[in-house]
Amino acid sequence: EADHLFRILAQLKAEGKTIVLITHKLREIMAITDNVSVMRQGTMVATRKTSETNVEELAELMVGRRVLLRVEKGEAAPGDVLLSVKNLTVRDSRDCIVVQDVGFDVRAGEIVGIAGVAGNGQSELIETISGIRRAEAGTAWLKGDTIDLTGDVDSGELRMKGLAHVPEDRHHVGLVLPFEASENTILGYHDQPRYLHGPMLDIDAIRQGARDKIARYDIRPPNEYLKTANFSGGNQQKLVLAREIENDPDVLIVGQPTRGVDVGAIEFIHKRLIEMRDAGKAVLLVSVELDEIRSLSDRILVMFDGRIVGERAGDASEGDLGLLMAGVEHRRAAE
Repeated sequence: EADHLFRILAQLKAEGKTIVLITHKLREIMAITDNVSVMRQGTMVATRKTSETNVEELAELMVGRRVLLRVEKGEAAPGDVLLSVKNLTVRDSRDCIVVQDVGFDVRAGEIVGIAGVAGNGQSELIETISGIRRAEAGTAWLKGDTIDLTGDVDSGELRMKGLAHVPEDRHHVGLVLPFEASENTILGYHDQPRYLHGPMLDIDAIRQGARDKIARYDIRPPNEYLKTANFSGGNQQKLVLAREIENDPDVLIVGQPTRGVDVGAIEFIHKRLIEMRDAGKAVLLVSVELDEIRSLSDRILVMFDGRIVGERAGDASEGDLGLLMAGVEHRRAAE
């Protein structure tokens, strides 16, 4: 779809139209533009001919420091199964089946990526496992404990058992934007003893915890009193990640971890996810960014039309995964 858009833009250019493209995606800049200007902190810091620059220089200009554009990770050392899902079927609000008979395992010390074009059931899958949706059928096992996904799943109980969830939509599910940053850093964990003083919230402890998270995750500006709506998208995302990761979960479910964030925040988020894996955590990753899935995942499951239609190693080719995501192999098998 992106490539098709680029062809349309190229045709408009050939017709003499002027096009201004605003994006933080370096691939898009290099693929379609003739000239590129870089804004950082409200100021235009550079202008280059696209043919005379590269993604490394542009990333450094965007962030103000050198950025690692590849994910550095060693070999995974998978351990015990920490999350297992069997025979999961989910209907949406229109009573249509959006996830059908899905099953998989995620082991300690590995990242399992779920790839697919948006709208093929990935969102409903992770929302159901996290207790946001109710399944029509299916069971999960979290560290050996059975979870009936067809019943009322208590998200708080899942957190107590060691499952954390970074939702796809940080604005509507992950954060309360009018709240201060410190308040958002305890959402879902506000009943833990460290944040309580008797029956009341311990505001000093909450704000000190927020200051610690802000420092460790380089959240800018470093102001725990600031309304969350006033942070940039990348810093909002780091607030959500800090809240979930700093509670040391055994299983981390992450939806679209770098949606709408800049290259500097992407580098940071990827490093944290690899650190989680290397610490023996089980990570289930959903992303529509194929490069992100391929860079981070040790195993890749591909969803098409609500089903898992294939499994590949993390080093699978883009072409192979693309055929699965488009349902080509699924249709061939059906024929």
